[in-house]
Amino acid sequence: MESTEGDTNFTAILLQAPQGTFSPTNVTILIVAILVLLLMSAIIAGAETAFFSLSIKDINYLKTKEKPGARVASQLLEHPKMLLATILVSNNFINIAIVISTNFLVRSAISNINPIISFLIQVVSVTFLLVLFGEVLPKVYATQNNLRMALFSAPFVRVLMTVFHPISRTLVNSTNFIEGKLGTKTNKNISNEDFEHAIELTVGHTATREEVNIFKGILKFGNISAKQVMRTRLDVSSIDYDMTFPEVRDYCLEVGYSRLPVYKESLDHVAGVIHTKDLLPHIDKDTFDWHVLIRPAYFVHESKPIEDLLKEFQQKRIHYAIVVDEFGGTSGIITLEDIMEEIIGDIKDEFDEDDLHYKKIDDSNFIFEGKTLINDVCRILGIPSDTFDAVRGESDSLAGLIIEISGKFAAVNESVKYEQYEFTVLAIEKMRIQRVKVTIHEIKDEELND
Repeated sequence: MESTEGDTNFTAILLQAPQGTFSPTNVTILIVAILVLLLMSAIIAGAETAFFSLSIKDINYLKTKEKPGARVASQLLEHPKMLLATILVSNNFINIAIVISTNFLVRSAISNINPIISFLIQVVSVTFLLVLFGEVLPKVYATQNNLRMALFSAPFVRVLMTVFHPISRTLVNSTNFIEGKLGTKTNKNISNEDFEHAIELTVGHTATREEVNIFKGILKFGNISAKQVMRTRLDVSSIDYDMTFPEVRDYCLEVGYSRLPVYKESLDHVAGVIHTKDLLPHIDKDTFDWHVLIRPAYFVHESKPIEDLLKEFQQKRIHYAIVVDEFGGTSGIITLEDIMEEIIGDIKDEFDEDDLHYKKIDDSNFIFEGKTLINDVCRILGIPSDTFDAVRGESDSLAGLIIEISGKFAAVNESVKYEQYEFTVLAIEKMRIQRVKVTIHEIKDEELND
């Protein structure tokens, strides 16, 4: 009760005391309060610049990190309007508090001064402090270190979002209401299918089918992740670290790949990559410590966009990467050839088998391996890559798509339908769907009318 009375008396002093009657203790408290408020203003200003300057790559990076700050930042970015409203409301409240505190400080420090001069001093000092320390410096720093600033400020902004949630929610709802009444949402997002149709109309009559497909591949290139084009770990040929040199030599000759990952105990612990060309000078030797030829492996997360990965391949002059999941386990491998095929189509050499991935029976029937990626299936069938997005879930292969659609593990000769596409399981081995027949049915007139 005494504490409450003390606070009330202090407030009365602030509001009623004439100039020059404040004690040194009160002046110290005001200075500390202004410094704390300026720090809070700087953090909020930096957070605004940092959060809204993050690229898609930075946002994906935050989603893959397990740090508390990264999780909080990812959650805040899921509601950008609430985030912006909270930052603006908080900044206004803090600036008002700085203005009031500065007014009390000037009144206490300077007595018997002309009111106009006192007013000018307050305006100049507050403007200088807010602009320099509350806006310019933090925003310059956040521009150059946006990811670091976002991680640092995320917990603080989260607290502010909780405190000012009623006000922020009211502002967001008001904005949505005004946008709806004024009809500001007139710009419709153009889908990839519309873009592909535009490509067909504009260049389809002057370019070959291969050139049109390249245009479409470039269009979709920025939306494809490493997981969608990688070779899964079940199909990766790899070398055990404990293998002898003759075993390594014979295995490399058997599989015929130029690069192979080397693992210890399991493929989740990749020790590096061996280039088969490095073995050529020692091919006639029976004993050789081949471990000295192991090169460092390059690891990428499965959610990394292949557009960014291609740039990294160019900068680092590498053609091969190990794809890992969120737990650090190996998901598969991805090569420069896999990335380029998304633009120019399948690249065949003398070692590729034509029937490895699919076989075309006629224009309406195809046979695929179950491990074939959904993107490859769509490209071969000549349909948009997002045709099965509504039902694919987290699956990337044709076998996974069938399981997602049916809701269970399909049996041999069992058929699953989605729109005009019918998938028939032809072979299963060791609980893996090996071969699938895809049939494209014609859309009836009544279905088109519906």
